[in-house]
Amino acid sequence: MKKYVYLFKEGAALDMTLAEKKILLGGKGANLAEMTGIGLPVPQGFTVTTEACTQYYEDGAKLTDEMKEQILNALAELEKITGREFGNPNNPLLVSVRSGARESMPGMMDTVLNLGLNDEVAAQFAADTKNDRFVYDSYRRFIQMFADVVRGFPREKFELQFEKIKEEHGYQLDTDFTAEDLKEVVKVYKEEFKKLDPAGFPEDPKEQLMAAVGAVFGSWNNDRAITYRRLNDIPGSWGTAVNVQQMVYGNRSEQSGTGVAFTRNPATGENVLYGEYLMNAQGEDVVSGVRTPQPIATLNDVMPHCYEQFQEICHTLENHYKDMQDMEFTIEDGKLYMLQTRNGKRTAQAALRIAVEMVQSGMITKDDALLMVDPKALDQLLHPNFDNDSYKAAKAVATGLAASPGAATGHLYFNADDLKTAKENGVQDMILARNETSPEDIEGMVLAHGILTVRGGMTSHAAVVARGMGTCCVAGCGAIKVDEEAKTLTLPDGKVLHEGDYVSLNGSTGEVFAEQIKTVPPTIGGHFAEFMSWADERRRLKVRTNADNPRDAKQAAEFGAEGIGLCRTEHMFFDEERIFNFRRMITAETVEARREALSKILPYQREDFEELYRTMGKYGVNIRFLDPPLHEFLPHTDEEIAPLAESLGMTFEALKERVESLKEFNPMMGHRGCRLAVTYPEIAEMQTRAVIEAAINVNKEKGWHIEPEIMIPLVGEVKELRYVKKTVVATADAVIAEAGVDMKYHVGTMIEIPRAALTADKIAEEAEFFSFGTNDLTQMTFGFSRDDAGKFLGDYYKNNIYEHDPFQTIDVEGVGQLVQMAVEKGKKTRPDIMLGICGEHGGDPKTVEFCHNVGLTYVSCSPFRVPLARLAAAQAAVKEDRKK
Repeated sequence: MKKYVYLFKEGAALDMTLAEKKILLGGKGANLAEMTGIGLPVPQGFTVTTEACTQYYEDGAKLTDEMKEQILNALAELEKITGREFGNPNNPLLVSVRSGARESMPGMMDTVLNLGLNDEVAAQFAADTKNDRFVYDSYRRFIQMFADVVRGFPREKFELQFEKIKEEHGYQLDTDFTAEDLKEVVKVYKEEFKKLDPAGFPEDPKEQLMAAVGAVFGSWNNDRAITYRRLNDIPGSWGTAVNVQQMVYGNRSEQSGTGVAFTRNPATGENVLYGEYLMNAQGEDVVSGVRTPQPIATLNDVMPHCYEQFQEICHTLENHYKDMQDMEFTIEDGKLYMLQTRNGKRTAQAALRIAVEMVQSGMITKDDALLMVDPKALDQLLHPNFDNDSYKAAKAVATGLAASPGAATGHLYFNADDLKTAKENGVQDMILARNETSPEDIEGMVLAHGILTVRGGMTSHAAVVARGMGTCCVAGCGAIKVDEEAKTLTLPDGKVLHEGDYVSLNGSTGEVFAEQIKTVPPTIGGHFAEFMSWADERRRLKVRTNADNPRDAKQAAEFGAEGIGLCRTEHMFFDEERIFNFRRMITAETVEARREALSKILPYQREDFEELYRTMGKYGVNIRFLDPPLHEFLPHTDEEIAPLAESLGMTFEALKERVESLKEFNPMMGHRGCRLAVTYPEIAEMQTRAVIEAAINVNKEKGWHIEPEIMIPLVGEVKELRYVKKTVVATADAVIAEAGVDMKYHVGTMIEIPRAALTADKIAEEAEFFSFGTNDLTQMTFGFSRDDAGKFLGDYYKNNIYEHDPFQTIDVEGVGQLVQMAVEKGKKTRPDIMLGICGEHGGDPKTVEFCHNVGLTYVSCSPFRVPLARLAAAQAAVKEDRKK
């Protein structure tokens, strides 16, 4: 018989590491077992395992007879331990039923307190304790929780009844209720319950227990839990455990209370006890806001012996877990009990301070410290955030995708020209709202403090560019409507915002606010530099950046980037003069005319590359040749075509015909990338000349030895690469010969088509390096558009088809296999081949770990993700070494 239930003392005795216990017992169950094992005052109970949760779902959301039998057997043992009997009115045992996933998911799943009460038990319990108020306060809480959590009845129906009685008696606080008042509440609650279920509130405690255990398992797949898992990369296959624990009562008397505390300040990391408590209350009161809690330090004045004991326990727990602890405790009639401990959530500033100070004190090693900090938390240090009080007071009006972290508030504008005008008129804070952005919006995006789009996913143009600039962005907010022509934004409730109105965006959560919220600048303390130096000592994976201009390159260098892994040259064409000449090239009828137009662009390209080389110094710069289809550079409406035709000296009809001829049914898989260089080799010639001349110029100027890296995009057949490379090599060698210098350069390709991965051994015959373009590789492997997938991926998460967005974290089973295959095939042909990744995945911690494990040389990511990637690479190295 498979064991699904463990008493806390049995969990303590398991011959497992804490990490292994968490897999079986969940985080809460494992920690309750740990605290039991080290002799702390823990109300006893038992854990129904995560394996039971998995079986529960496999059996159609039902507890098996085997599980029920083991739960009842464990309950019988708990009765022996406590000397109380479940369901017996005389000396009753009441329990709490709580969730406990492997990773902490605060507030995402459900809890039921005071389970085991019914009318008979309540009456006798009140008589025995001579405390009717305490018993019926517990009973009314239990009925409401059971109705909400177990039966899914609207919580508001019970809260309205409670508030109605409160108002009738003229009470200000919940604590004003007398015992008789609370008996009335219980009666009204049960009547309300019966309206919702004619069978009425269940009086059988064992029926209550089995229903509650099933409900907590069920809460693993509620909407908020699914969303939290996706945002925090927690697999749905893990499931949750359920902890059934003897109730201790913080609302039993004025000598009772409950609280939550941290061993250190979670906001600053200061090594002082931090928390709150309430006397004569249960846990939900502390976090719900119905009463104002007291600072934990004042407990020393109220109950000094409990405070002294609690301080000793805090010291014991922090030394045991080697990390800051977040604890829940209850005091019942002057006796302290520990209900829970876990590694505490903290700000990035606090995380770094705690990690560094624990190393300095000798409590942990540098490797331990590196594993303590979530790489994603470093985003908090690098972007503006909302003032905490202002943010709490604000109300979100819509929610989109958290596409680029940080916070922004400003006046609303709908196009780049209006942003520029507003800037010239002295407007400082601006938000750009578009249905979707395009490369032509770049001037406005640079000026905007935040970007909001109706359409587009996490790898849309808006998201990618915003992350590169470190600008807050909320993308794919389909709940709003943007009329760019009328310059209005309509909210879900029908309210219309106009140009100039205030809007605030939280790019870390996807929230949109129709109001001004105060922001505060990021702060990076001395602990950051010291901590990141440990990461750099430890990592073996190099970290480059995706940058198309000196500003982004400089920012990335300041954040520790070791070169540029992706320079998207098409982003350099959108200056007004450049785009004009580029459009002349596109509309040219002859090769000579195209070359003449390209000759006007060459100086700009060369100067851009020179600046990138100067900025990155000794580090490599990987320049990708033109990738998008040409139609993206042309206007599409008659109103836009007419003035362009005039400036180009073309008729309206001729230009419109050219625009129409370039349109494609599926442009992402159309005439783009290396295919452009096959059709128009003069484009590749111009770009090669610009790359090589820029490197020669900077080498002469600085005395350096830059070795340019030229990347040919979208190769799927080695003959394509060979053909384009021939043009590149002929041009580069001619330029080098003209200059009379000796300079090495490297030609490689992006692996972004599945066929390229499958034939990587052949492609490596020509390519000196691979850079995995995982944005395209993902969409071509899955067969859906990264810009449109957001419309249906929510349903996939909800139904557990996908657990995360494959455009944010690499799909190891599918796309990852293609990457690994290409790595192995490429190395077989060319053992010294350089291997990188330059898709948006390069800044995702789990993807960075994958890249480390498959043997890549570097990852490349947006500038503001460079510190994140540095830490993730260090953690990957530590984890690998600890497995050996």
